[in-house]
Amino acid sequence: MKRKLFLRQILTSLTALLLSLLCVIPTAAEENIVPITETASDLSDLGVEDGSLGFSCKSVILMEETTGAILYKQNADEALPPASVTKIMTLLLVMEAIDAETVRLDDTVTVSPNAASMGGSQVYLKEGEQMTVEDLLKSVVIASANDAAVALAEHIAGSVPVFVDKMNARAQALGMKNTVFENVTGLDDTAERHLTSARDIALMSRALIAHETVLKYSSIWMDSIRNGEFGLTNTNRLVRFYPGCTGLKTGSTSKAGFCVSVTAERDGFSLICVVMGAESRDERNAIATQALDWGFANYGLYTAELDDPEPIAAVGGRENLCKLSCGSFSCVLPKQQLSSVVTSVELPKTVTAPIKAGDKVGSVRFFVGDHMIGEAPVIVAEDLPRINFFEVLIRMFARFLLI
Repeated sequence: MKRKLFLRQILTSLTALLLSLLCVIPTAAEENIVPITETASDLSDLGVEDGSLGFSCKSVILMEETTGAILYKQNADEALPPASVTKIMTLLLVMEAIDAETVRLDDTVTVSPNAASMGGSQVYLKEGEQMTVEDLLKSVVIASANDAAVALAEHIAGSVPVFVDKMNARAQALGMKNTVFENVTGLDDTAERHLTSARDIALMSRALIAHETVLKYSSIWMDSIRNGEFGLTNTNRLVRFYPGCTGLKTGSTSKAGFCVSVTAERDGFSLICVVMGAESRDERNAIATQALDWGFANYGLYTAELDDPEPIAAVGGRENLCKLSCGSFSCVLPKQQLSSVVTSVELPKTVTAPIKAGDKVGSVRFFVGDHMIGEAPVIVAEDLPRINFFEVLIRMFARFLLI
């Protein structure tokens, strides 16, 4: 009888252990955690007064570069002619080709008759002239040279029409909803639907300045090409006269008026200001200056480097604990709210194997008062395979050997 009782106790204990190792407990997703809202991209509801703004141009937008948050907007989505601000997209494709190593800065480009025929702003390229990609790039960034833009487009894509198709495809990929490109320069005498919006320009500007090589050139006031024989002067006067300005691109035609996308940085806080349809160069620059000053005065970038949370219990896994990780969090806030941020960690008590590295299991939420300003995901740090039957048996026998 004692032997049977002992065996029954062993069987009961084994069954309980097996169930504890293999039972299914809901993961974070199955526990119906309240969905997280995305960080607001429009900060108009956070309390900064902008009543002193209101500009006489056709449209304006002010974007923070790191997060893409919109600080101010005025008619930001109307499709308008952009003039040479078009070249931001031209330059973006050039930089992406350089990153992909299909083009190098020291490549030699032979100027075609088509490139040499471009009017407007130019560096007076001659048919058959040879120039490096880097010098052509500087000519576009600094002097807004139409002939250099066409030469680069032909070098990369084989023809301007193919390059323009790539421009429009890239615009769609960036979410530029009010944009159609017809050429690589912004010349609009014969263009019928060559249009974009202030918001779309900000989007492609943000993508472009992720390439630091462009900022190296766009922040230059004066330079030269052709071994110093031809001088280049930046068409963006704010590079010289606005503290912290790093670029980016100006444009003007009779259709477009005076346009600009300006980038500026102060104390690690980077802004992009787009102005379209101003009546003069001075008015365009004054509007950009006022908008940037307002942004720097009223907003700041909140950043948090987060420590990894403690591991949580794992059910049915080869390990009993699931290691967790979370990275950093950034958002733009009115300056008076930067010191008012509080956090809340949302995690389940357990997770169920199998679970893969990178799977989201919870979040760190950030609040200012009752307003949730965003979240940082908490993810699984390492793959956690599900324990198999034989591993369960080995674990059970190892436990009973210790009894």
